[in-house]
Amino acid sequence: MTTTTVIATRKARGAGAWPMVRFIGGRLIGLIVTLLIASVVVFGALYAAPGSPLTFLTHGRTMTPEAKAQIAAEYHLDEPIWQQYLRWLGGAIHGDFGTSIIYNVPVSQMIANRAPITILLVVMSAVIVLVVGLAIGLYAGLRPGWLSRSTIAGATAVMAVPTFVAAVVLISVFAVSLGWFPVFGSGKDGWDAVYHMILPAIALAIASVAFVARLAQGAIRAELGSDHVQTAKSRGLPGSVIVRRHVIRNAAMPVLTVAGLTIAGLIAGSVVVEQVFQLGGLGQLLIASVQQKDFPVVQAICLLYVATFIVLNTLIDLAYTLLDPRVSTGRSAS
Repeated sequence: MTTTTVIATRKARGAGAWPMVRFIGGRLIGLIVTLLIASVVVFGALYAAPGSPLTFLTHGRTMTPEAKAQIAAEYHLDEPIWQQYLRWLGGAIHGDFGTSIIYNVPVSQMIANRAPITILLVVMSAVIVLVVGLAIGLYAGLRPGWLSRSTIAGATAVMAVPTFVAAVVLISVFAVSLGWFPVFGSGKDGWDAVYHMILPAIALAIASVAFVARLAQGAIRAELGSDHVQTAKSRGLPGSVIVRRHVIRNAAMPVLTVAGLTIAGLIAGSVVVEQVFQLGGLGQLLIASVQQKDFPVVQAICLLYVATFIVLNTLIDLAYTLLDPRVSTGRSAS
């Protein structure tokens, strides 16, 4: 190979990699912009609510102007709104969300104490969604028949059940009637925490399992009827090879992408499940803080939830692009 050929090959590789780099860079810039917009919305929601932040701090009590001025100065409410936002955003970037009005402790400490419960709940629910949902969809897509039709029909019915209804039914049957699981609480560390989290994780994941199963079945059925699968069959390839290399491989990308977005949506649903099962995680703390008007805690948890959802969506988008570079090339060309 001549020197000219080597240089031309390197240039071609560089030109081919540039759309991917540009696409990833654009997604990261969009992530930063979206997070900034979300922070403005979360911070501004305090002023959009009825009443003023000072009313929340004083709980509506009658106070002297000097006392109100002292409280306003302590919480920097006497500064312009944009300056308050920059101060709050700078602290949030460094993990400082202020002090709880009700408990008078750092908000970051409260979040650190309760976050493991929510993380365990979401992770266990995500495992259930992926394992059970993909297994049902794979079986229903590859083995058409009355059993697969009945399974998908049951999954469709389950999708219509609200999360809090599923949680109440699970508690009534498996906790109260059968006594297999605890009714409330998150348990201690280790396996006890996992044991306490089984029913909440099922309640949170059950609707998403049905959605992923239907999606996987549809994707597999579409791949089975595609031209390249029919061509592979005409060449005499074994059925197991066709399913593994052509059907599952091509159907996995859109299914996993939507499944990832569904898992990101579990974060919002965890608020309801934590309240029903009294788990004491971030979701239950958020509801209690809203009721008590503890706005530093509300702002911190809302920002954390929104940021986690946005980051997960961006990571899923980037992972899909890395698995199929044609996505970034096609988007850049368009």
